[in-house]
Amino acid sequence: MLPTPLKERLSHSIGPVLSTQALGGGCIHHAQRIDTHKGSYFFKWNQQNHLDNFEVEAKGLELLGKTKALQVPEVLAVVDVPPYAGLLMEFIDPGNRNIPFWEALGRGLAALHRHTQPTFGLDHNNYIGALPQSNTRHDRWGNFFIEERLLPQLNMPQARRYVTGELRKRFDRLFDALEGFFPDEPPALLHGDLWGGNLLASIEGLPVLIDPAVYYGHREAELAFMGLFDGHPDAFYSAYQEAYPVSSGWRERLDIYNLYPLLVHVNLFGQGYVASVERILKRF
Repeated sequence: MLPTPLKERLSHSIGPVLSTQALGGGCIHHAQRIDTHKGSYFFKWNQQNHLDNFEVEAKGLELLGKTKALQVPEVLAVVDVPPYAGLLMEFIDPGNRNIPFWEALGRGLAALHRHTQPTFGLDHNNYIGALPQSNTRHDRWGNFFIEERLLPQLNMPQARRYVTGELRKRFDRLFDALEGFFPDEPPALLHGDLWGGNLLASIEGLPVLIDPAVYYGHREAELAFMGLFDGHPDAFYSAYQEAYPVSSGWRERLDIYNLYPLLVHVNLFGQGYVASVERILKRF
């Protein structure tokens, strides 16, 4: 149920709230559809200590939106009403994921990844799910990947509990072996958390990106994360490759990139993901 202070604040900007509907799909914040005489809106909210989460999410969506590569919901307001905070956006009416949808995603993601800057990282830190994500800039992807992605996750309490002994030694050996492992490419603007739940289909059947964890990284990391939990049709990969071909052998490198999201899942959900981490380290 939408708390009264939030309902009153929203009424000032979008008109009196006629109805609300709780929406699923998230495990961190409350999510609701808000209906007014002006139309329908999407609103996510939580306690005020999550204000920074909403502020950097808004910045991430705006950064993605400026590229015009793929659609993102329009950010309407970051709401700060003690003891609550929230993020108000346009509501995306759902459509179908058909072959044209996947082709448009492939072309659009390739266009997004062509947006670059001189260094890997970002001018601010943000979040991956509920966890902080450091985006300190580096000139080399390998250094960024180790120091801003893998090591921060390995040093969190859950990982320190489960990734110990020989498994931690395997990480140290991997770090030594990563020099020259990744293809030399310019930093690419990434969504950063592009699993199936953060990808919508609009009523027009076009892809829409939500809940980003943006930074400039190696674009193969995005493709790896996309395939970690979700399968995608050949139409997606064909469209992406046609628009922005990936270096040969990219599929063999994907598991290394996925050590990051797997460690995130270890820290969020526990020991169940450690076996996948161990399997990858044994391969390399």
